[in-house]
Amino acid sequence: MIKLVYRFALLGAFIACAQGATNGPDNPGGGKFVFTGDRDKDWTQVVALEDQAKALVKTDGCTSADQCRTAAVGNRACGGPRYYLVYCSRTTDSAALFARLKAVANAENEFNERYNVVSTCEFRMPPQVAFTSGSCQAETAQTPRPSAGDQ
Repeated sequence: MIKLVYRFALLGAFIACAQGATNGPDNPGGGKFVFTGDRDKDWTQVVALEDQAKALVKTDGCTSADQCRTAAVGNRACGGPRYYLVYCSRTTDSAALFARLKAVANAENEFNERYNVVSTCEFRMPPQVAFTSGSCQAETAQTPRPSAGDQ
């Protein structure tokens, strides 16, 4: 009897591994991303994962700027993140956030490969963080206006 139970358990594990986990809005961070073959629907799945990651971000609860952090989001076709999230390290579950962001990057990478997406290849740096009114925020850089001689 024990051998029979053991064999069924092994068979179940084998079938689960052979089928693989799916990655989508209901199972973020699971194994492979499941494509529908519809580019818009597939991008919607990537965005749903991204929205789940954003929901984990807390910007309040820190007491100084050195507790504020950034996290890369996505994986552009030429490499690197699309943008960065700013979060408070004291109140955000960073392990959960980074696990979810890894699922987003993996899904976006597979999306880019499947649909032959191209992007610009500039390197995007994380923003400087600021602590304003009890909240972590990205500093906004002021772009100087060109003078008449710079045009």
